[in-house]
Amino acid sequence: MHHHSPSWLFVAPALLAGGLLLAGCSGGSLPSFGTSSEPPPTAPAAAALPSKYSPEEFVGRWGFTSYQKESDRTRTINTARGLCRSPYVISKGPSGGIMMHLADQREPSELRLKGSPDGKDYIGPDGPAGDPQDRVILSFDGRVLITRYVDPDAANRYGNMVYVRCGPRA
Repeated sequence: MHHHSPSWLFVAPALLAGGLLLAGCSGGSLPSFGTSSEPPPTAPAAAALPSKYSPEEFVGRWGFTSYQKESDRTRTINTARGLCRSPYVISKGPSGGIMMHLADQREPSELRLKGSPDGKDYIGPDGPAGDPQDRVILSFDGRVLITRYVDPDAANRYGNMVYVRCGPRA
């Protein structure tokens, strides 16, 4: 019995190591890809800059509609004003962002306000500004917010999205 036990102890770690080696092989290209010198240098540069807006400026109830043609802009803003009976509500997210819907999502998610080197501001998920899921802020004066999705398909379907703040003038 004494002789038997050490050989078993030797076999088990070898099997274990073999299994780990196999597991390492199948996904081996993924971990090494992450450590390559490509992503790290670009990540800080692509990280979003602070937005010129603060989340508090977006929290509240909004009349919401959209337009495709620039000529419809004024009429659309007036239409949005009248939609405050069933407002689109933007609330503060659990970690300091704002709760809004991404394109084609039923549930709102926490989005960030992101600045960019070209001076545009975006609303979108964590990540670099100008991501396809982002919307660019075309204009915002505190009362009227106009955004458009970066993704061309979503932009075509949703148009220019107009949010007009509901409630009394501040």
